[in-house]
Amino acid sequence: MLETIWFILWGVLWAVYFMLDGFDLGLGTLLPVLSKNETDRRIIYNSMGPFWDGNEVWLITAGGATFAAFPVAYAVMFNGLYSALLLLLFALIIRGVCFEFRNKIDSDGWRKLWDAAMVIGSFLPALLLGVAFANIFEGLPIDQDGVFQGGLFTLLNPYGLAGGVLFVLLFLVHGSLWLALKSEGALQQRAGAMAKKLWPVLLVVAVLFLAFTLVATDLFNNYFKMPVLWILPLIAVLALLGTFVFIRQAAWLKAWLSSAVTILFVTFFGVAGLFPRLLPSSLNPAYSITIQNGAASQLTLKIMLVVALIMVPIVIAYQLWVYLFLGNKVTEKDLAYEEAY
Repeated sequence: MLETIWFILWGVLWAVYFMLDGFDLGLGTLLPVLSKNETDRRIIYNSMGPFWDGNEVWLITAGGATFAAFPVAYAVMFNGLYSALLLLLFALIIRGVCFEFRNKIDSDGWRKLWDAAMVIGSFLPALLLGVAFANIFEGLPIDQDGVFQGGLFTLLNPYGLAGGVLFVLLFLVHGSLWLALKSEGALQQRAGAMAKKLWPVLLVVAVLFLAFTLVATDLFNNYFKMPVLWILPLIAVLALLGTFVFIRQAAWLKAWLSSAVTILFVTFFGVAGLFPRLLPSSLNPAYSITIQNGAASQLTLKIMLVVALIMVPIVIAYQLWVYLFLGNKVTEKDLAYEEAY
């Protein structure tokens, strides 16, 4: 029972991270496309500034939950996906440094350097997270000893890359909508227009990825066994369609929330298809890491559950306060504050 609870919590933590940090990653990737001058770029930075580090708390929480609740899965994951996860870590570090270093020197060249680092530090995590999770859905070449029989290029297979493209597009639309919500005037119009252009591409890629998933993975087995699970992809589809409806109405808050629901339930779709496995083996299903053979002791799971029940609501309350308190639009006037990026 505890293993199942922690599996659900594990999936929720990753889904919330993708939903929140996704708009940061998408917006950082689109920085040179959406900005036309230094004022635009500063507005983009400040639309992300108060939120990005709080959003990444969910990545730490998801990683920590994996380590504490499913240490075997954590060990196998970091062994097999070591190169990809190391690239992800370096990219996120570079991205975090960009916020603080960009305005330390009054030089166009200096700012362009960190703007380029922002793009790379935003695009790579979006791509790598999609590649990593698509490979988990497809199955990793794990042998009977839990050793990954492959390398970085093993992960760059067609299905893995398709997952990377899907994540990038989800985050690009999500980021465009966030900027449309947080900005005004011409910048808001460009952000809204970008979301409108990207949405049909996202729809096509999502449909193709769903078909590819049916062929390349066994995620749908759980859905055929438990038809009630079909509510998860159904909500994801309805939210994706709703996003476009709200974009056409220029209802940016509703569009962003609908996009957030899409990301949540796309993640839930994959996680529900995995159950009870955490890391399926493509070599032999018997070698898969599951919630039974990958879990920590019952005592550890109980202690961690108590900690999670206390701390996660506190994190949620804090982030709700931040989003409500700092949720206003970013204007040129705001850039005059000493605390502004």
